[in-house]
Amino acid sequence: MNIIGIIPARMGSSRFPGKPLKNILGKPMVAHVYHRSKMSNILNNVYIATCDKEIEDYCLRNDLNVVMTSKKHKRASDRTAEAMLKIEKKLNKRIDIVVMIQGDEPMIWPQMIKESLKPMLLDKSIRVVNLMAELKSPGECRDINEVKVVTDLSNFALYFSREPIPNVRARNKASVTYKQVCVIPFRRDFLIKFNRLSPTPLEIAESVDMLRILEHGYKVKMVLTHFDTCSVDTPEDLRQVGKLMKKDPWIKKY
Repeated sequence: MNIIGIIPARMGSSRFPGKPLKNILGKPMVAHVYHRSKMSNILNNVYIATCDKEIEDYCLRNDLNVVMTSKKHKRASDRTAEAMLKIEKKLNKRIDIVVMIQGDEPMIWPQMIKESLKPMLLDKSIRVVNLMAELKSPGECRDINEVKVVTDLSNFALYFSREPIPNVRARNKASVTYKQVCVIPFRRDFLIKFNRLSPTPLEIAESVDMLRILEHGYKVKMVLTHFDTCSVDTPEDLRQVGKLMKKDPWIKKY
């Protein structure tokens, strides 16, 4: 199968402007995501999709695959789909699965990409997958930047929210709360279809794209990862990640 990774990145983040090029241990954040994703032996290649010349210039200077996309995109999935179609045209080759890897996951482990793809490779009916990880503190549960998810007994998503779910008062030693981790494989045609679906009320209310899939009656398969990562949504996250990555085993490999 032709499986690629695409990292959508733009400088105009409303929560943390310019964050793709913010420095972490001598490299821009988006470069960490790129190099670590490239280490996954299940991907044919990895590309950064951007609308910003600053990001393109960095990629070209440092020999990172980059695809320029429209400035009009409001969602990472739109940018990913445009980049995918441009890559297909350039290579004259159809892509089977595209893994959308958010550019604010600088601690991604290459094995996480393989984890996310496993359900799709075993079951052709699965159109989209998300990773999820355990939330480890009450503070994380309350953090609106962490998208929480609850699943059915087969690990298909029931709901995503920026609020604590399930009810934190009901938590006990036997209950676990999970967050979305933005390593998201799409089957090619479903990514295109997803972007053509109308935005939905819960998607808009929660500002979580995956809810559009659920509201239109499709399923999102969730896969639990035990790899410990930290996404970057704020300057404080950036400082925290910088400290954590000093002991990271993968940095020496790139």
